[in-house]
Amino acid sequence: MQQAIEVAKSALATGDVPVGALVFNASGNLVGTGSNRREVDKDPSAHAEIIALRAAALANNSWRLDDHTIVVTLEPCAMCAGAIAQARIKTLVFGAWDEKAGAVGSVWDVLRDPRAPHLVEVISGVYESECGALLSEFFKKYR
Repeated sequence: MQQAIEVAKSALATGDVPVGALVFNASGNLVGTGSNRREVDKDPSAHAEIIALRAAALANNSWRLDDHTIVVTLEPCAMCAGAIAQARIKTLVFGAWDEKAGAVGSVWDVLRDPRAPHLVEVISGVYESECGALLSEFFKKYR
C-alpha cells in the first residue's frame, strides 16, 4: 500500500484526485500501475484502477487477470469494481473508504454480491488513515 500511496501522489501534479492502483500477478510481481488521469486525458473512465488493469492486461497478454491482486488507495467506484470483476481479479486490497461513491461496501457491494459473475476477495482498511489523509488534504482546497 505504501507504493500505491506514492503512485497516488503522482496524480497531484495533474490536478486529479490522488488515487493510486497497483496490480500484482500470482508470483507477486508488479504488472500494472495507475493513478487517476481524468484531468490529463479528459477521460471520465481514466480512474487509477482502470489504468492499472489495462497495463496488467497488456503485460499478461490477456484481459483475464485470474490470480492477480489489485491494491488501491481508495475503495473502488461502481465502474472500477465492475472492471475488477470482469478482469477476474482474485483479490482487492484497498485503503480508505469512499462513503459517497464506494462500491465495495460503503454505498454498494458490487464485488461480494452473490449475483456477481465473479466474486473477489476483499481486504479493506489497509493504511486507511494514510490514504484518507492524502484525499482529505487534496479536497481541502475545494471546500
